[in-house]
Amino acid sequence: MFDARLRPLIDPPLHRVGGALAAHGVRANWLTLAGLAIGLGAAVATGWGAFGWGLALILLNRLLDGLDGAVARAAGPTPLGGYLDIVADFAFYVSVPVGFGFASPDNLPFALILVATFVLTGVSFLAFAVIAEQQGQETQAHGRKVFFYSTGVAEGGETIVAFCAMCLLPWAFPAIATGFAILCVITVIQRTVLAARSFR
Repeated sequence: MFDARLRPLIDPPLHRVGGALAAHGVRANWLTLAGLAIGLGAAVATGWGAFGWGLALILLNRLLDGLDGAVARAAGPTPLGGYLDIVADFAFYVSVPVGFGFASPDNLPFALILVATFVLTGVSFLAFAVIAEQQGQETQAHGRKVFFYSTGVAEGGETIVAFCAMCLLPWAFPAIATGFAILCVITVIQRTVLAARSFR
């Protein structure tokens, strides 16, 4: 929901840094894989109850996620890069709630619910992207991407806010996870309504 509005603010500095990295031979896929490793490290940290480290690694993961896109745009995006980016994103999104599930037995049912809604959101996102591509639809609301990015209530920005809140208020994980799971379900419904209007 906030991602498209944040683009004008975050894209210019990311593009400058991404252009400089690309000029020095840094590959976008390297940043994607490094970000994935750091994101999984965030899940391990939260699983051990090291929520401060988890927060730092989550923020670093998101920085690298922004930079890999900027480098890709400077050097020229590739289908493989787009594939690695979306797989790394969803691996990160799923792993952090799993970490909180390991942190406390009380968290486990709420972590499972959140992971389930993340999976459902991801399926709706990718299914929409495939069909939109087949129909020749395009959007640059989230910047220039390899494939179609449909919008929704729960997007990357909202996810990061929720993850940061979980790390800062770990005792409130059940409530935060439940609230965000509801947003994920609303996003799937919203995307389904959009599909019904777009794909007739």
